[in-house]
Amino acid sequence: MSESLWGYQPASGHTAGIDLSGYTVEATDGSIGKVDKHSDEAGSAYLLVDTGIWIFGKDVLLPAGTVRRIDTEDRKVYVDLTKEQVKDSPEFDRHRQTEDPGYHAQISAYYMAFRIM
Repeated sequence: MSESLWGYQPASGHTAGIDLSGYTVEATDGSIGKVDKHSDEAGSAYLLVDTGIWIFGKDVLLPAGTVRRIDTEDRKVYVDLTKEQVKDSPEFDRHRQTEDPGYHAQISAYYMAFRIM
């Protein structure tokens, strides 16, 4: 993962302006849901993922730095996380925390623990 989790990794294949909504999100061990919304904002880029019934409709906010690769042909986003790591992420309220700097700090601390050196 990149030094800053809130920006895409250079090798991810991300192209600014591409709409990732509806892309399937793949963890290292299987599918975790679909991109519901995303942001390309510098220093605050993220994916909002709807996990569907996999974890009872829980939405998760994934910093863009967790994205390992984007496959535009197959409409898939691959992240450097396991399903369990995503499932155990801090609770998220999409109506209050999507742009909340305090929540971003909390989620950064959580995902930095899994950062690949």
